[in-house]
Formats: sequence, structure tokens, C-alpha cells
Amino acid sequence: MLTISISPLVPDWALLAFAAAVLVLAVLAVISRGGVAILRVLALAIVLVALTNPSLVQEERERVKDIVAVVVDRSTSQTLGGRPEMTSEVREQLERRFAAMPDVEARFVEAGDGEGDDGTRLFGALGRALADVPPDRLAGVVMVTDGVVHDIPASGAELGFKAPLHALVTGRPNERDRRIALIEAPRFGIVGKDQTIRAEVAERGGTGSAEVTVRRDGQTVLRQQVRTGVPFSLSVRVEHGGPNVVEIEAESLPGELTEINNRAVVTIEGIREKLRVLLVSGEPHPGERTWRNLLKSDANVDLVHFTILRPPEKQDGTPINELSLIAFPTRELFQQKIKDFDLIIFDRYANQSVLPSSYFDNIVRYVREGGALLIAAGPEFAGAGSLAHTRLAAVLPGEPDGRIVESPFKARVTEGGAHHPVTRDLPGGEANPPSWGEWLRTIGAETRRGTSVMSGAEERPLLLLAREDKGRVALLLSDHAWLWARGYQNGGPQVDLLRRLSHWLMKEPRLEEEALRANVAGRDIRVERQTMGADPGPVSIASPSGKERQIALTETKPGLFTGAFRAEELGLYTLRSGDLVAFASIGPANPKELADVFSDTERLRSIAEATGGSVRRVAGETGSPGVPRIQAVRSGGRLAGTDWIGIRPSESAIVRGVSVVPLGLGLWGLAALLGAVLVAWLAEGGRRFERRRRAA
Repeated sequence: MLTISISPLVPDWALLAFAAAVLVLAVLAVISRGGVAILRVLALAIVLVALTNPSLVQEERERVKDIVAVVVDRSTSQTLGGRPEMTSEVREQLERRFAAMPDVEARFVEAGDGEGDDGTRLFGALGRALADVPPDRLAGVVMVTDGVVHDIPASGAELGFKAPLHALVTGRPNERDRRIALIEAPRFGIVGKDQTIRAEVAERGGTGSAEVTVRRDGQTVLRQQVRTGVPFSLSVRVEHGGPNVVEIEAESLPGELTEINNRAVVTIEGIREKLRVLLVSGEPHPGERTWRNLLKSDANVDLVHFTILRPPEKQDGTPINELSLIAFPTRELFQQKIKDFDLIIFDRYANQSVLPSSYFDNIVRYVREGGALLIAAGPEFAGAGSLAHTRLAAVLPGEPDGRIVESPFKARVTEGGAHHPVTRDLPGGEANPPSWGEWLRTIGAETRRGTSVMSGAEERPLLLLAREDKGRVALLLSDHAWLWARGYQNGGPQVDLLRRLSHWLMKEPRLEEEALRANVAGRDIRVERQTMGADPGPVSIASPSGKERQIALTETKPGLFTGAFRAEELGLYTLRSGDLVAFASIGPANPKELADVFSDTERLRSIAEATGGSVRRVAGETGSPGVPRIQAVRSGGRLAGTDWIGIRPSESAIVRGVSVVPLGLGLWGLAALLGAVLVAWLAEGGRRFERRRRAA
């Protein structure tokens, strides 16, 4: 390609001023001297041209291919209703058609969901893909999407290019779907209290009503019929501390796009308003204050404490109602309000006929219906007044053998205790022998049920834990835990042990012996399986779309197996291990990708038409997707037709070499200037000679 390049030797203003002067002088010279002055003007013009420093430039150009960006939407909404297959087929057809165009390079970009709940971000992905492409080299943009895009620019000027944008919309025009939309969902709730959830069933092409099923931790708690499009309220009781996973599911609609959005999940963190504990102490001893201090130090514990000061051997006929300054409200505590307590503790209590047998029956019933009982035993447990000789024996995990071992020992965590959350990882227990202080007394007992998690002198059971129907019972066979609190032989983890013990009795979820938990961090799900048995095997995982898979777990601590996986879908994941079920909710309660799942041809229309492009659906009600023809449009404003879409070639090229030939410089320029001056001189001289001759 041959062009002329001008590189002035003087500033532009000086060149313009000289050109103006030449023009003025030329006009004056022609007026005053006639045609011969043209030679002077020619000399000045040559000087002016020389000052402009003209050059002939020969460029060697290589034509480059135009770029067409094809953005393929792979977001969550594009996985519904046969859209994945439709999208893949459209992409294959576009690949074949662009491959047949030798002057076009098709750059395919796949875009998914944005971070968090940003929805579909096609234009962000397009901008990143074209970061290395000059805007004038872009011939067109084609988007294969369902039209549900959440980062559409407000105007064509914000795109950063002038190429046409065409949208090929997947999905079908007659789509129908039903979904649950949460309106109000509590994050916290008091254990034992009801929480209200407000929701709505939205649908297109539905029946106007739907049955809603409510599950709490996988168990169905409510079914009711609701009108679609009308908000409704649900009352759900918070059953326990920690996460209470509430799942709300609307019955599916025949032929709907997806059932994933038919479910919504609310995780309510259960908080105990106050843990009510009844502590009944028998013979006063140093450990009594240890229990009291521990329970009083917890702001969430409401402690009721009574001490029976009358020793068993003192029988003088004094009426029971005269044995204390404040009468022991046995009827109120053990009959009328026994269910108000979360935990009952008997600390070195001996049966002194203060509590009649019917009250022990009430305690047994209380435990079996979900209550908690802790027996902190001393020497009285081995005697005639032992609680094991009352009707309470029906729920006790151990039976005294009559022996009291008075010898120092270091409490040890048993093999079962190493697997149990109450005693696993007790500070100091990792050493052999443990690095905590000794106790001095063990009450002999035989294990009847449950698990011995700690052993005492002569490898006898020290701490027994057992479940009784819906409730729990613990038996501590020593009254010397207070030695740790006093720092005897450097003390021990009495706070950790006693607090874990009381919280396990009150059903703290993190202390369950058999548990399946799922912890969510972004899209990463960490699975924990707590068990008292051997390897529990893999965990089965069901994704929101119903796809099932299994992951293997690795034992990281005795009785604790862990694994992890990354969620590929938004929604509720269901994890199962045997009879245990756990849930993991990925993404927000109402994710954008599932809140509006219908394909849409209108959202992209204004931005596409602003660039000269078009929006069209690639499939009708039935049949395979129809991809329009692609053709280059070099002139005219129309870039789309009934069955075609157009791209605008850019005629871009790469300059491989440049040769420059200066004009009007060097000897040639000087010769031209001298020649013009000589000719002007000769012409002027000849004119004067002619005048003189005529005058003579």
C-alpha cells in the first residue's frame, strides 16, 4: 500500500504562517508583474513543499482474521428443561459455520454463575475474554443463553465496542414452573418455642393451589394446602439447640422446568433461653461447691440447689417439715414442675425417706420422656441408702458391688471414651499416664448398660453414660473430682469434663456420639461423621437436582471421620449415613438463578438492537434448535434477517514492513529550487532587455 507521509521540519504554526505569506506574495506578484511572477511563486512553493518534508511510504500489510466472540451461558438456569442439550447443539452448529469462514476467528467463552448470588454474568465474561482484542478488530458477538442475564449494560455505549450483538435464546415459549419463595425467615429461635416462617408458592401455568410439606431435620412436621401467589405463614417449633434445618417443599407441577426450586431451606439456630438445673446434695463434702461453682459460672444456667443436711444415722423422730429453715418443696419439684428442668443432679445423695417412691417413679418417667439425670456418687452409693436400691435403679447404667476402693489413681479415658465427644481430647489425656492429678476414691460398680468412658482404680468404671428411651443418664463413681479444682498434683480438666458431661446430658448437638454434620464454607462442604463404632463407610450425597454420589471419609481422630467435596449446584444437599441425615444449603435462600427460571427474549433486546444485532429463540415448541445463517455484511445498516445474522468485517491488517522515500530533500530539492530561481532571473532579465530595445 503506497501513501504520502508529511513530517514538517518546522512547527505547524510556522509552516501555516509561511504558507499564508506565500499566498499573499503570489497574489501581489501576479497583480503587479503579471504572468512572469508565477515563477517566483513556484520557487516559494518549492520552499514550502521542502519545509513540509514529504515522503512516499510503502507498507507491506498482512490481512488478519476478524474476531467473533461466542459467549455460551452455562449458569444454573441453563441446566433446566433440556437447555444443556440445546445449548451444546447450538454451539456445535456455530463452530461448524464459523470454521467455514476463513477470514473469521471464533472465540468461544463459557460463563457460569457469578460469585455469591450475582446471578448470570455474561458481559463480565465477555469483557475478560476480549481484553487482548482491539475494539476495531471485533466483527460481532453471539450469546447462547436463556436470556436470564443479570449484568446487562444500561446502554450500547457502555459495551466498549461497535460490533453487532446477537442473542440466541434457548428454552421453549410454553414453559411452566412452580417455586417456593421465602418472605420472612428467622435465623434464631428459643428452644421449645415456635417460630413463624412466611413464604409464598409462585407458579406459571399451574393449578392455583399446592400442598406444602414442612420437615424439620428430615422429619415431616406439617402438611397443608395453600393458594399459589398468596403469602402464607408456618409455625415451626425449635426442638433443640444448634442448627434446626427446616425444609419447605411444594408439590411438583406436572411438566415443570425443575423441582429444585420447589424446596426452600431455613436454618434456625436453636438457643436455650435458660438451662434449668436442679442440684440436690446429700452429705456436705468439698465437691459440693465444685458443682455449684461450675453451674453458677454459666450465665445460661438457672440453678436450683438444695442440700439435705440430716445424716441417715440421725433418726430422732423430728418431722420432715421441721428439718430446715425453708421447707424442701419436694412435691413442687418432683411432681408439679419436674418437666421444667433440663437436668437433675444428685450429688452424694442417700435415700433418707425424704423422697417417697412415687417421686422416684416421676424421675424415671421424666428421664424416659427426654430428661437428663446425673448421679455423682460417694460412699453412700455402696450402702443401704443407695439410690440403686430405689425405683431409680430402672434407669441407672451401673449397679454398686458394695466395694469402696480407697487408693490413689489417675483417671484414664477408656477405648470407648476415646471415641466419645465428652472425653475425647480432654487436656492432658493424650499422655500415658495422663498428665493430670490423682483421685483418691472409687466406688465399685458393675456396668449394666451404656458406655464406660473413664476408668478408675483397678480399671473399674469411673464414668458411665447411657441413653434411656428419649433421655440420658450419667453415673460418676467418685466424689473426688474436686481435687482437680483445688489443684491437687497440678489439678486437671474438671471444668472441661463436667461441662461437657452436663451439656451432653442436655443434648448439646456437638456432643452426640452418633452424628452426621455438614459445615458449609462458600461452595465447599466439609462432612463430619461421629461414631462410637468402626468405620461408618461412605456418605451418600443427593444434590438439589437429585443426582447421587458417595464420598469416602478418613478417620482424623478416634471416632471422628471427615471428608469434603465442592458443590456444583445451588440449593439443598442431603447427606445420609445409615439412619443419620444432615443437610447443607448452598447459596442464598432465594437464589437469582432459581428465582426466575423462564427463558426470556426481552431482557437482551434493547442492548442487542442498539448495536444493530438481534434476539431470537432457537427452538419453537418442538423440534431441534434452528441456528440462523451467518454472513458478513460490508455495507448497509441491516445486520439481521429472518433466517440470518450478520457480522461486520473490520478489514484489519498487520503491517509487516515499511519503506520510506523522502521527496523534495537533498540535491533534488536544491536543484529544483535553484532551477526555479534561475528561470525566474532569466525571465526577468529577458523582460528588461525587451523593454530597453523597444525604448531605443
